[in-house]
Formats: sequence, structure tokens, C-alpha cells
Amino acid sequence: MKVGFVGCGNMGGALARAVSKVDAAKVYLFDKDTARAEALAKELGGEACGLDVIGGCDFVFLGVKPNIISEAAAALAPVLSTDCVVISMAAGVAISKVEAALGGKKRIIRIMPNTPVAYSKGMILYALSESVSPEDEQGFLKIMTEAGRLDRIPEGLIDAGSAVSGCGPAFVYMFIEALADGGVASGLPRDRAMQYAAETVLGAATVVLKSGKHPGELKDAVCSPGGSTIEGVLALEEGGMRGTVADAVVAAYEKTKKLGK
Repeated sequence: MKVGFVGCGNMGGALARAVSKVDAAKVYLFDKDTARAEALAKELGGEACGLDVIGGCDFVFLGVKPNIISEAAAALAPVLSTDCVVISMAAGVAISKVEAALGGKKRIIRIMPNTPVAYSKGMILYALSESVSPEDEQGFLKIMTEAGRLDRIPEGLIDAGSAVSGCGPAFVYMFIEALADGGVASGLPRDRAMQYAAETVLGAATVVLKSGKHPGELKDAVCSPGGSTIEGVLALEEGGMRGTVADAVVAAYEKTKKLGK
């Protein structure tokens, strides 16, 4: 399958890296920054090209910012094959807006990925336009097999989901950094503190996913009566960690809704 990318920035590049790992996919790249597209094509064994080539691909990812996605879609529309499935990853931008820019009802998949897709550990939410067939969806899932976990949800929920999974990595990176800072303050070398913090977050996330247990139950199992962990938990509670994190997600959600207008 031919898979095109319009925009080779952080997210577009991360997805291109994931798709390039799929044997059945050949990656074609377009970016206004020609040098960036050429460098990524060289890295991935793909091809830097113009929009005329992109338009003939089986799947095309629109990896541009929300404020210019209508412009990018309109530029692609004249060369877009009728058999092509367009995949939009612009935060807050509804399928109907992309359809309007492309000139009518089209096969469109709206996705909200996150940057760990580059390492096959992404969380990708997706919604389908009415024109997307079951075969189109299966083809999409095939080219995304190296990206991570995918979940189809109603389009009305994708902005809320993206505030958790799309913005969440930044919040988690801040927690990892803070966890490591505490280790350094306690005497650990920086490199080891960072390693311990990152591996601990990875391990804890794995337990949540594999065990199916509520995080609160898992937290309680670590907190021995009168022990060190409960002292740390109380410090987090005094600092308002839960409320602050929840507020961060809601703030990201509200901003995402504004981006699509």
C-alpha cells in the first residue's frame, strides 16, 4: 500500500516512522520544508515527493496544524484519488470540516495519536466518516500495526480522549522528571534517578493494564501501615496532585475544542 504524509513535523514524522515499519506499506512524504521531507525519506527509506504523487496514495495522513488543515486539504483536493482514504490528525477539527475543505463527502478517518507511536507504544483514538468502508478500516488498522494500541470511539468523544492520551505524555514526562528530581535531592546520581523513575512509570502502567485493577487498589497495596510510601502519598495529597492533574486534562480539553473553530 502507498501511504502519503502531508506534513513531516513531530506527529507526522512519528507516524511515518511507525508506518514505515510495516512491510506492506511504502511511505511518501511531502512538506513545505523540502529538506525536512527529504531527510525523513532518507531515514525511513521512503520517497520525498509533491502533492500530485501524494494524491495517488491509498492512504494520506494530514499532519498539519489545525489552523492550516483546511488550506492543506484544499490544496490536496484537485489531485486526490477517489479511492484514497484521508486521515486527519488535527486536534479539535471535525470530520465535516475536513470534508468541506476536500469538496464533499470523502473517506476520512479522524485520529488522535500521541508521540509514543514512533516507538510502537502509542495510544491512537480514531473515528470514521460515513464513507469509510469496513475494508478501508481494516487497511488503516493494518498500516498502523506498528504504532501501538488503537481504539475506535464516537467522534464526539475524541477531543476528551485526546486531552488524556494526546496531551498526557507531556504530563507524564513532567512527573518522571519530578520523580527523578526527588531522587537526586535524596542523593542519587541524575542518570540513575531518571532511569529508575522512567522504569517505575513503565512498570506501574503495565500493572494497571495487565491486572485490570483500579489504580487506587494498586496504590493501597504498596502503602504499608506506617511506612515510607504512605508518607509520600500524603505529601502528594497535600500538594493537590490529583486535582492539579485533572485540571490539566480539562484545560487541554477546553483548548482543543477552541482549536477546531
